[in-house]
Amino acid sequence: MDIFKKLKIKANTMTNVFDIATYILSKQGPMPAMKLHKLVYYCQAWSLVWDEQPLFNEPIKAWANGPVVPELYEVHKGKFKVEAADFPGNTEGLNETQKEIVSIVLRDYGSKPSQWLSDLTHLEAPWRETRKGLSDAERGDREITWAAMAEYYESLLPEED
Repeated sequence: MDIFKKLKIKANTMTNVFDIATYILSKQGPMPAMKLHKLVYYCQAWSLVWDEQPLFNEPIKAWANGPVVPELYEVHKGKFKVEAADFPGNTEGLNETQKEIVSIVLRDYGSKPSQWLSDLTHLEAPWRETRKGLSDAERGDREITWAAMAEYYESLLPEED
């Protein structure tokens, strides 16, 4: 079965990016907006690998400072630090699998500073490949696809015997 066709079919019944952002902030507390975007990105990427479906349907763009969800950015534009109350998210709709994915991402990435997370995304294929041909400072409007994220992050998992 083509996993990416399966992903598109399930896309209509998921939470949105504001739900995920609100949940992250409820667990971690206020943080720089750039860090929130990177954590949202990693939650989406690892959900595609572990649960074989996305957490949210909003596109992630390959901006100069790393992956950004424009809809999320529009809500906090002009703010350096964000908190759960800044977003219209509802965490009630997250199922246990989604909460577990976010918890694992927060365990592994949550203590890292914003710039460290941004630098990490710049080293990884989904962001790099999407930005091919753009200058370092150019904002860009290209979407990092679910397929690119799933393929790359799945390749990081240890091989099963």
